[in-house]
Amino acid sequence: MVGRTPWSAADPPIGLFTCRTAMERDSLLVHNITVIMSPIATTANRQFVLASRPAGVPEESNFKLVETPIPELKDGEFLARAMYLSVDPYMRGRISQAKSYAAGVEIGGLMVGGGVARVVESKNAKFAAGDIVDVYMGWQEYVISNGKGIRKLDPSVAPVSTALGVLGGTGLTAYFGLLDVCNPKPGETVVVSGAAGAVGSIVGQIAKIKGCRTVGIAGGDDKVEWILKDCGYDAAFNYKTTEDYGAKLKELCPNGIDVYFDNVGGTITDAVFMQINTFARMSICGQISQYNNAKPEMGPRLLGMLIIARAKAQGFLITDYMARFGEGLAELSGWLREGKLKYREDIVEGFENLPKAFIGLFHGENIGKRIVKVGD
Repeated sequence: MVGRTPWSAADPPIGLFTCRTAMERDSLLVHNITVIMSPIATTANRQFVLASRPAGVPEESNFKLVETPIPELKDGEFLARAMYLSVDPYMRGRISQAKSYAAGVEIGGLMVGGGVARVVESKNAKFAAGDIVDVYMGWQEYVISNGKGIRKLDPSVAPVSTALGVLGGTGLTAYFGLLDVCNPKPGETVVVSGAAGAVGSIVGQIAKIKGCRTVGIAGGDDKVEWILKDCGYDAAFNYKTTEDYGAKLKELCPNGIDVYFDNVGGTITDAVFMQINTFARMSICGQISQYNNAKPEMGPRLLGMLIIARAKAQGFLITDYMARFGEGLAELSGWLREGKLKYREDIVEGFENLPKAFIGLFHGENIGKRIVKVGD
């Protein structure tokens, strides 16, 4: 229905975080902000829908801006207006017809995605006008929700935009993808591809917190400088100016690679395979280098290296860990307060720039988490 939260049981919202206890949830995450809001002044909701399926890198013409009426609120519902909307590489798979872990967006369907929104009208006793919420609302300005599982945000704890990044699905992806899938041990060498991206920049810092040596791979000298200076990576290289990935990895990882967190796939991952140690662990988080390929790239067949090294390569989805989101958020919040964890937001202004912001991910424009600011 127009304006309402567009998820189903088969496609659970990343933004709905379940804490271990109500007390933990209330003490860590929930705060009611008493702001007096005037009645909503518009009856139109701007949305981006999928106009056509991209062939290769998405183009702005693949998306269409439409206006739809905002339905009347029912008892138990609230209406919220977007403040920030997320753009993420996984969305590329959702606008494809290829087999994936969730149903794709239909032509004419609302683009999916997380958001931070402010309640402007409510018929739900648990949510008041002025409350700021984390909600999987898609690319639209307004959303109607019944409030089930919705997380209120406290701007005195951290900027509310962090609910889409370090204190949201991005941070949790880094947390569980590294710690649960790879179980890094002090002194081990951890290599991260896409190390200056939203997830990769956090992975490297968590690995350092756990006492590992970290090596990052990024696509630009400015990105390499940032992850070395601000994210604490021990070593890094720019893959765009490096001719021999294998030789560079040997140089920067003289003791081999114990853990690999893969965000990109392709020839970078091929090079990593040849340097893994016995009992190495690989977390397959993303394959952004492959998302826009019309046909699968032919490459070396390296699964035999897993036998030789008795190594593990495992894919995962953050929704696998929904029951433990409270645990992850508590740890991430603590590290942020202690100054052990830093983050960077790449904010694009304007609802109308959502497609452009999304497409820019595939051109390596962002450093850190890319977010679109829609309103206050």
